[in-house]
Amino acid sequence: MSSERRPSFLAEHVDRLAGTHLRELLKDAARGKRLRHRLGPVLLDLSRQKLDLAALDALGAHVEATKWQAARDAMFSGEAINTSEDRPVLHTALRASGSELPSPAPRAALDEIAQTLGRIDTLVKAVELGDASAFGVAPGITDIVNIGIGGSDLGPRLAVRALTPYHVPGLRSHFLTNVDGQSAYELMHQLDPRRTLVIVVSKTFTTQETLLNGNVMRDWISRAYNGDKNAVSRHFLAVSANVAEAEKWGIPAAQVYPMWDFVGGRFSVWSAVGLSLALSIGSYNFHEFLRGAALVDDHFRSAPWSENLPVLLSLVEYWNRDVQGRGSRAVIPYADLLTDLTSYLQQLEMESLGKQVTKQGKPVEQPTSAVVWGSVGTNAQHAYFQSLHQGTDTVPLEFIGIVKPAHDLVANHEALLSNLLAQAAALALGKTFDEALAEAKSGSEEARRVLAAQRTFPGDRPSTVMLLDALTPESLGALIALYEHKVFMLGHLWGVNAFDQWGVELGKAIARQILPALEEGGSKNASSFDASTQALIEAIHERRTAQ
Repeated sequence: MSSERRPSFLAEHVDRLAGTHLRELLKDAARGKRLRHRLGPVLLDLSRQKLDLAALDALGAHVEATKWQAARDAMFSGEAINTSEDRPVLHTALRASGSELPSPAPRAALDEIAQTLGRIDTLVKAVELGDASAFGVAPGITDIVNIGIGGSDLGPRLAVRALTPYHVPGLRSHFLTNVDGQSAYELMHQLDPRRTLVIVVSKTFTTQETLLNGNVMRDWISRAYNGDKNAVSRHFLAVSANVAEAEKWGIPAAQVYPMWDFVGGRFSVWSAVGLSLALSIGSYNFHEFLRGAALVDDHFRSAPWSENLPVLLSLVEYWNRDVQGRGSRAVIPYADLLTDLTSYLQQLEMESLGKQVTKQGKPVEQPTSAVVWGSVGTNAQHAYFQSLHQGTDTVPLEFIGIVKPAHDLVANHEALLSNLLAQAAALALGKTFDEALAEAKSGSEEARRVLAAQRTFPGDRPSTVMLLDALTPESLGALIALYEHKVFMLGHLWGVNAFDQWGVELGKAIARQILPALEEGGSKNASSFDASTQALIEAIHERRTAQ
């Protein structure tokens, strides 16, 4: 990172630490204690970050000077901190029922949320008992299909998969998101339409991908009932702010659950957007999920910066991104049940923080969102860890592990955890040339030195370790809330609005313009596009008609 864009107040710490290897920093017990914290079922270990206590305190002094507590309190109380859309940001109010601290959110919003939670609870219990006819749902449901995209898919998808051990017996969950019809085609060949409940999740009920998939599923179920619209409607629920459009599509108003402007899609898994999750794990466990998030909310509202896990996570990201110039971060959960975590975080962080202007419309003064990527360990070790250990770029990592698994295969789990701990240690400590040379026992001196150079690991590569006691509804809720509040803090530090997403709109608008040109006989409509787009449209039409 160019020194011109590096925060000047941290320059002395960067220069001092440049000559200090993580091997040395890890010997400081007091430092380790300051960088290791527990919150309920979550242990956060930041001791392998390239920070000493002086640098940490400088970061703390910086965040304190930004009046982050006032900004935090404004969010919790419902001020319109989403300034570009003049909206409050109240995803924390969705789980306020699990908090020990009284919520400062507006009473009207809390009442609406409580009413919706009550509706979800009664529906979930009825489906579990096998007869939700009083709620307009067909009897004997065995499969739930959630149709949504972005925040209407990623949060529920992550949580449903992660909490597989808590699933209600006899109910299976599926997700349709991409406009590519392959997944819908496969589902229709696997499921019984008379036993399938489809949840269409779209705030506006105009989302192209969602409605295309919804239409496919509606036609499939309709064929099973010979076009009986009343029967078909009993296989659909909607989560939307546009009740009229959902009714027009064929879902009765009584089967529509609300979405609110005060909750962004990527922060909405705690709401009716999480209906597929609530149905999958049952009402009790859904409330445990909310309670885990509320635990973090209370902590975020009450702990000083030096012990506040979301604040510390944000300061480490600020240090790596803006001070050290790291352009990406790898998230590696050592748990197959967290397969979807990285995809979820890509939207949560990159859609929230991928901004180049401040709330005031001025260019930002520093880099914002890093690229988030990764996959599950130990698979990841045999894919790209070679580059992470010995490549020319330093990529900070986040390792996420589970202490007590949901299975009894003890040897497997101990091997999994040993790999997590070993990778974090190896990245930090490395292996010196002299150590590698001592291991090279045979061959000439020159050959031994050549081999040793290739077997040297620079180390000094930062990582964070998060350990969950077990992967439960409570701990998953806490983990997601930690990341949500980290995003809020980074938005505050960078001065950007973390709660809008104008960057996704332009491509969608152009797609709507292109679609007619791709339809049968539509190539004549391509002349208004740029030359490259015109050429590709023409090529598509040519190949469609080619013999």
